[in-house]
Amino acid sequence: MSHRYILALDQGTSSSRAVLVDEHGKIVHQAQREFTQIFPKPGWVEHDPQEIWQSQWEMCQKVVREANADPADLAAIGITNQRETTIAWDAVTGEPICNAIVWQDKRTAPFCEQLKSAGLDALVREKTGLLIDSYFSATKIRWILDNVPGAAAKAQNGNLRVGTVDSWLIWNLTGGQRHVTDLTNASRTMLLDIRTLTWDEELLGHFGVPRSVLPEVLPSAAEFGTLAWKGHLIPIRGAAGDQQSALFGQTCFEPGMAKNTYGTGCFMLMHTGKEARKSHHGLLTTIACDEQGQPAYALEGSIFIAGAAIQWLRDGLHLLDDARDSEYFAGKVAEDDDDVVVVPALSGLGAPHWDMYARGAIFGLTRDTTRDHIVRSTLQSLAYQTRDVLEAMVQDAGIGLSVLKVDGGASANNYLMQFQSDVLNVPVERPAQIETTALGAAYLAGIQSGMWSADTLVGARNIDSVFQPRMEENRRNRLYTSWRKAVDRSRGWIEP
Repeated sequence: MSHRYILALDQGTSSSRAVLVDEHGKIVHQAQREFTQIFPKPGWVEHDPQEIWQSQWEMCQKVVREANADPADLAAIGITNQRETTIAWDAVTGEPICNAIVWQDKRTAPFCEQLKSAGLDALVREKTGLLIDSYFSATKIRWILDNVPGAAAKAQNGNLRVGTVDSWLIWNLTGGQRHVTDLTNASRTMLLDIRTLTWDEELLGHFGVPRSVLPEVLPSAAEFGTLAWKGHLIPIRGAAGDQQSALFGQTCFEPGMAKNTYGTGCFMLMHTGKEARKSHHGLLTTIACDEQGQPAYALEGSIFIAGAAIQWLRDGLHLLDDARDSEYFAGKVAEDDDDVVVVPALSGLGAPHWDMYARGAIFGLTRDTTRDHIVRSTLQSLAYQTRDVLEAMVQDAGIGLSVLKVDGGASANNYLMQFQSDVLNVPVERPAQIETTALGAAYLAGIQSGMWSADTLVGARNIDSVFQPRMEENRRNRLYTSWRKAVDRSRGWIEP
């Protein structure tokens, strides 16, 4: 009975999760815990790299123990992770030299403005498929080199390692033997040429990042190293950034297939095959995976704040005791009571607006406004932002969407899913296993190990619910017009 599971590590923005997937491609057990969010200054967001590693390793041990399994039962490991978050550590001691700078962090926005003023927009766009924004890793690396004592010296003497979270996990899992990343994570740094699939020397020069600190780049299904655990050697054979992993987990292997993940942020990806398709409507071109885990391309719309807005209602405003209660409170508002609009630009606006200086706002408040209105409008904002992205995606790809595949924690919210279908006017398809981010990592490792074929994975996919649009067209248009007006008024709130 050995080698009956794939262990998937799902290291997210707010929690670390470990998942066991059986030989049929089904999740049989999982363990998860949240970790600390650090906000040193307004606009700064950090994580403790050691807490990331320790929480992830503890969940790996816990999920195996609680499933009455053993390391000998593990055929391989797959890793998926929060993208763009940047970690720097000493190659000799393995110790981080500072906190991780999270993808939501805005401290490098002024540097991004300098780069734009220098006319680098077109170059970055052409080579990386990205826009110049503090969201991505390159300016975070530059900030570390300029501001963390000893960082530049360590880089100069070859003792500094910098990477995204996947690289940090693999370094620790392999006992410091491998400094590697996969193409999907590398494509989110603003340093990788997405056509040559290599670190770009011209970009490294403009950002002032030495090549020596960066990891080796591999396909998403590859040999990333080996974990030694209780006398057993377990290969790491899959790695992908969370959104590309979810695309793979939803078995979106062919051009035109799209999914939307409702996590801390909200991310829609449309597979475009072997062609790196340019966006003219504020989307990103990014690396994805074909059915064998090898390089392909996708269009992506990145929404910075989705589930994080529900966390904010719970932890910041104390309007909720549990994020799951949001569905109950949303249902208490009369359906036609539509005056309140929440724009959750708590970390600026992502696609298709790309405004680092936008800030969150609530419009339409009156003395009749209650907690229920604010909770419902916050949920609705996730659906509106998704429509913003979908409209841009359809224009860029020239492909109308017939169905939206959804996943992630907030996709379990029936109110949100119905409203999403209503606002888009397309069916929304929710799989039985909504944690497709972890599944994607497991599938990549399993395909690399010869455990599954792509056809097997497509056949194993089960649908939980399909939400059909039922909103009247006039109301749909009126609501979306109010949303766009609210977004316009939240933009540029902070002066550059």
